[in-house]
Amino acid sequence: MNEFKPKRPMILISPSILAADFSALGEDVAKIEYAADYLHIDVMDGHFVPNLSLGPQVVGSLRKRSGLIFDVHLMITDPEKYADAFIDAGADILTFHLEAVDDPARVIEKIRSRGVKAGIAISPDTPAEAVFPFLSSVKMVLVMTVYPGFGGQKLIEGMTEKIAAVRYEAETRGLDLDIEVDGGIGAKNVGLLTSAGANVIVAGSSVFKAEDPAEAVEEIREASEASFSPEQL
Repeated sequence: MNEFKPKRPMILISPSILAADFSALGEDVAKIEYAADYLHIDVMDGHFVPNLSLGPQVVGSLRKRSGLIFDVHLMITDPEKYADAFIDAGADILTFHLEAVDDPARVIEKIRSRGVKAGIAISPDTPAEAVFPFLSSVKMVLVMTVYPGFGGQKLIEGMTEKIAAVRYEAETRGLDLDIEVDGGIGAKNVGLLTSAGANVIVAGSSVFKAEDPAEAVEEIREASEASFSPEQL
C-alpha cells in the first residue's frame, strides 16, 4: 500500500456555491460556467450538520441558468425522503452521507432508480473501509477533507491516506470510481489530494472569493494535473 501509485484519472473541478454570493447566485455561477466541469451544491438541514443552506427550489432556479453537471451534496438526516425533490429540481449526481442512514444500499438504489448517479460521502472520522461494501454500486465517493457543515475551514491533510485507501480498493476491483474531495482546497494544496487518488475537486472560497473565479478554476486544474508522477500517466 505504501508503494501504491494510482493511475492518473480525469480531473474534474466542482466549484461550491456555498462560497458564492447568495444574492447573485446566477451571476456567480455564470462566471465559472465555461471553466468548471460540475457545480457543487451543498444542502444542509440544521440537524445532520448545524447550519442551514438551500432547498430544491434554489436548485431548480439555477438549473434554468446553467448547463453544468449539478453535483448535489446532501448533508441531511433523511436523504431518502428528499431525494426525489432534488432530482426533480435538476440534480445529476446526488451524494448522501453514510453516517446519516441505516441502510445505505436502499438509498443508493432509490437514487439510481431515478436515473441519477449516486454518491456516498464520509466525514473525517469515518474510516475508508466503511464505504467498501458500496463501491460497486455508486459513481462517486466523497471524502470530506474538513468537517461537514461549514465553509472556509482548513484542509485536514491526514485525509490523503483515506483517499489512497479508497482508490486502491477501487483499482484492485477494477471499478471506474470517482473520488471527490471537499473542504479547504485550492491550487496550493490540491496536489496532495490528486496524487493520492482524488479526481473530483470541490473548491469554494478559493474560486468564488477570487478576483477571477474562472481563472482560479484553471489554476486548480493545472495544479492537479501537475501533481502526477510519470509512472501514473
